Amino acid sequence: MTRKFPPAAFLSAAPLLFVLLWSTGFLGTKGAARNADPFAYLTVRFALAALLMLALTAALRAPWPTRAQAGRAGVTGLLLHAGYLGGVTTAIWLGLPAGITSVLVGVQPLLTGLLSWPVLGERVTRAQWAGLLLGFVGVLLVVGGQGVGSQTGASRPALLAAAFALICTTAGTLYQRRAGGDMPLLGGTAAQYVVSAAALGTVTLARGGGVIHWDAEFIVSLTWLVLVLSVGAILLLMRLLRDLPAARVNSLFYLVPPLAVLESWALYGERLSPLSLGGLLLCVTGVALAARQPTAPFRQDGP
Repeated sequence: MTRKFPPAAFLSAAPLLFVLLWSTGFLGTKGAARNADPFAYLTVRFALAALLMLALTAALRAPWPTRAQAGRAGVTGLLLHAGYLGGVTTAIWLGLPAGITSVLVGVQPLLTGLLSWPVLGERVTRAQWAGLLLGFVGVLLVVGGQGVGSQTGASRPALLAAAFALICTTAGTLYQRRAGGDMPLLGGTAAQYVVSAAALGTVTLARGGGVIHWDAEFIVSLTWLVLVLSVGAILLLMRLLRDLPAARVNSLFYLVPPLAVLESWALYGERLSPLSLGGLLLCVTGVALAARQPTAPFRQDGP
């Protein structure tokens, strides 16, 4: 009897695993942005991720995308990688606190829920709407309870960069869901990173290059972001977007800011206020509601 991979147990745990991995991204991005120009850092990150994904595709003899598939993968890469991460990294580099950045881009599930019906034709139930709204309020309570909402020193360019990231990640998620369903998982993701590295490399050169301080903090952050985020978490996201409705996948992003707060407490001793604890409960409840919908389970065929 042939055992299918990934096994059903892994696919069932994939959403939670994705959230746990993705929540570390803001901490890693802060460590990288403190030591490098954002566009130069992201060019290096995407180039390394592209090399890894190309090597994996070749080593596993996975299918390569056709020219049309590679073109669509490139559009997804420009939106989900170059645009989203470029905006987030620039916002943090310009001084916007990571918590506020996570809240601003955390509006994405609500925007995706609003657009998933007219763009994708996916029905959004009342329970999902309630879950999306509860999750949004919960995120605001978590971050507001930590006091970051009182910081007013963020510059207009930093806020615009975060808004740009929000637009890109919403558009990229919808586009991937609509046009990227037939994309080979490994080869298609490699194409995304090749295009993203080329795009941000061009921006870096146009800006006269960028300084990178190769200290321990930057190297550790870059290694984590490339291996765990750009390879592990992105492959999980591509799989989730392929197998689940967009509103359900994007409801998971509401758990990212609360988890980032918990990780900061574990790593740096930052305490959670009662308001933040209440927000965490709302986030979990919202995700549970948004996940309740009449949809087929994960497909168990290979990528």
